[in-house]
Parts: sequence; C-alpha cells; structure tokens
Amino acid sequence: MKTWDVIIVGGGIIGLSLAIALRKRGATVLVVERGEPGREASHAAGGMLVDCPLETPPALQQLATASARMYPEFAHELEVESGMKVDLRDQGTILLLSPQHAERDAEFAANQQLPASLEALEPALAKPQPSAVFLKECSVDPRALSAAAWQAAKHLGVDFSSGDTVQSINFSRGETGGIVNARATFRGSKIVNCAGAWSGQIGPHAFPTRPVKGQMLCLAMPSRTLLKHVIRSPQAYLIPRSDGRLLVGATVEESGFDKRTDPATIQRLHHAAVALVPELRNARFLDDWAGLRPGTPDAMPILGETSTAGYYVATGHFRDGILLAPITATVMADVIEGHTPHFDLSPFSPARFR
Repeated sequence: MKTWDVIIVGGGIIGLSLAIALRKRGATVLVVERGEPGREASHAAGGMLVDCPLETPPALQQLATASARMYPEFAHELEVESGMKVDLRDQGTILLLSPQHAERDAEFAANQQLPASLEALEPALAKPQPSAVFLKECSVDPRALSAAAWQAAKHLGVDFSSGDTVQSINFSRGETGGIVNARATFRGSKIVNCAGAWSGQIGPHAFPTRPVKGQMLCLAMPSRTLLKHVIRSPQAYLIPRSDGRLLVGATVEESGFDKRTDPATIQRLHHAAVALVPELRNARFLDDWAGLRPGTPDAMPILGETSTAGYYVATGHFRDGILLAPITATVMADVIEGHTPHFDLSPFSPARFR
C-alpha cells in the first residue's frame, strides 16, 4: 500500500499552500478533500490582505504583517508553477472611519494620511465622507489564487483524493498511522488537519472550530476604473477586481452550516454599496453567495502539533485564511519537519483549548 510522508485533510488555500511548501522541501504529500479543492471558505472569501492594527488581534499582528509581506513572491511563484493569474492588486485600501473611531484612533489616523485628497483618489465616492486613512494593503482574487495553488500543487507532484469525507484517523501506539474515508484507507506518518469549519468533526481531538457565515454579492462595475482602491467602511467593504467585477461584503453570522443567502441581506449590502458609490446603482448584478469561515472561541488560528505524536492542526483562521496562507505554510512546514519556527506559535497552540 502506498504511503505518504504527510497527509493533509482539507484542500482549501491553507491546505494547498502547506502541501506546496512541504513538497518543495522534498516530502511526499497527499491532500484529502471532502469536495473540490478550494471550493469552500477560500472560494467565498473577499481576498483583502488586511494588515491593520485597528482590525487585527494584537497577538496575530506579527504573523499578519509577515504574511502580507510574503504575498508578492508567494503569488508570483504560484503563477509561475501553475501558468495562471491570481490578480494580486497593490493599489491600497481606503479605510473610512466612523466619527467614534476617528476620535478614538486619532494617533493612528495621523500616521496613515491619504496620499492625496479623497476626491482625487476615488472621485466616485459619495460626498461628504467621514475621516479616511490610507493603508498599503494588497488584495487578491481568492478563486484565482486557489485554482492556481491547486494546479501548482499538482504540477509539483502533490497527490489528491477528492469527494470523500474523512471518517477517522487511525492511531498505533499513540502515533498516527493513516486516515479512513468511504473509499479507502490512506497511510502516512504525519497528518495535518486543515479542514476549516469542519476541523472539529474529525477525531480524536475536538478542536472548537465552528462555521461563521458570510454573505457577499458581486457586481459588474459600469466602468472597470470606477474604483481603484479597496474601500472599507462600517457599513460594507468594496473590493474591485481587474476585470471590472466588484465584490461587496460581508456579513458575520452564527448560522451553523447553512450556506443559503438571504435576499434582504443581499439587498442591504447592495444599498450600502450604492450609498458609498452612487454610480453603482447602474451596476449589473452578477452573483451572490455565502461561505463558512472557520471560527474559534478566541478568534485566533489553531496551529501546531497536537498531543498525539504525528498529528498536527492548521485551522481556525476565521476571516484571515487568504492573508495567512503563506506564513501558515512556512511555520507549519517548520513544525512538521521538527524545526523551530521564527515566530512564537504558543498563542495559537491547540493545547490552549484543553
């Protein structure tokens, strides 16, 4: 029976990125995915690479900043390996602050001033607007990114098994031995749980992940150049794509594994977008959807080795899975190989939920 050095359960952007990192280090890797790789939370994400202390938990800031800095090279390597584009945009983000936030975060706002007037940067924005700051952030198309990562992983020799849910993980003398799904048993000396919102359903460790629903819609802008920057406001965020699409999001809902969209919610998001950019009333509606982010009790990822030798976890990235993919792949590859990562992972240890 064929065996692998590492079996990764979950083929989202976290699992795919880790598979690529391990394969480049010489490991044989199998990714087992319950559906099609990249079609769950990664497929539904907005793709903002948020690196802002106003929005990132303090304990996560170092990893977020490091991962954001890795993205140009990360995206370039995926494009080279896959032959596909990922639409990494570096125009930056305009963050519209509520009066309360502007007063509370006055020092931060003073250090993040706009490079020009708001009207010059984004003339289509409704006027007047509250205080605004400029963030040197990138955005990426998560669907293109996931597709490129899947293709790159296959090109590098990563194996895949798609379409079956992992039923159990086998252990021998306290160590991992393989995983079982409906079709087969796969054997590997090390196993990584990257199953996102479904991570807690795979024994023997009951990781406290849960699905956090997010609804979004997609519009075709009247002009491809209507918006250049990502716009974030208290009411909604707007993410322009290079092909003229505009994503509008997103809700944060505790709805279990329900991925249905709600017409009233989608309409509310659309109204918020038009209030920000009146010309969007002429935008063509393309699609709406909902995704299930993997949440945890403290809104922090779960990263590291479990109390079972050879069993690892990389999940619970909540709203930052796309952003944290490159740094997660790097630090988890270090951990799996027995090296000490360059970052302190103790705040993200699975042991904190014992």
